[in-house]
Amino acid sequence: MRLFVAVVPPDEALDDLEEHLEPRREAGPEIRWTDRHQWHVTLAFLGAVPEARLDELTEALGRSAARRDPLVLRLAGAGAFPNPYAARILWAGVEQLRGDLGTVAHGIRIAAGSVGATPDGTRFSPHVTLGRFHRPTEATRWIRALDAWEGPAWQVREVALVESHLGQGRGRRPRYEVLAELPLRVERAD
Repeated sequence: MRLFVAVVPPDEALDDLEEHLEPRREAGPEIRWTDRHQWHVTLAFLGAVPEARLDELTEALGRSAARRDPLVLRLAGAGAFPNPYAARILWAGVEQLRGDLGTVAHGIRIAAGSVGATPDGTRFSPHVTLGRFHRPTEATRWIRALDAWEGPAWQVREVALVESHLGQGRGRRPRYEVLAELPLRVERAD
């Protein structure tokens, strides 16, 4: 099983992003735009995990998530990986209005590693992948066109354990299947 843990923005945030991108998609034939159902903020990419470890992994991730307070996030701005001058990936940024997404990601990564589902070693950089360039591209015009955009804020109450089925989506893209929704700590009314 090819797994990752992510925050999936709600429909309202995705609608706003889709509306902002729509008129720009046709101006970017050099970009292979990601589909809306693929938009998420990866907290940990776990790669291949044996199915036999799924229950143990889900329990460990659930315990980690339950120790973290809900967050308030907003998609805003843009950037490119590895850099704007030789971009391969165009992304929307994640603004943290309340809470620390990095702390949540760190806890998730430790929990996954504790049951043998070791996350890849990439540095956590919260973003939503909007598209991939066909070849390294100078992307500053794209970043300028998207950088001033801010989507609506939303409260993150859970993270998702997701399975990626390579080549099973539209145009041989991955198809994502949420295997578990892992609630963050329940806020108590004072």
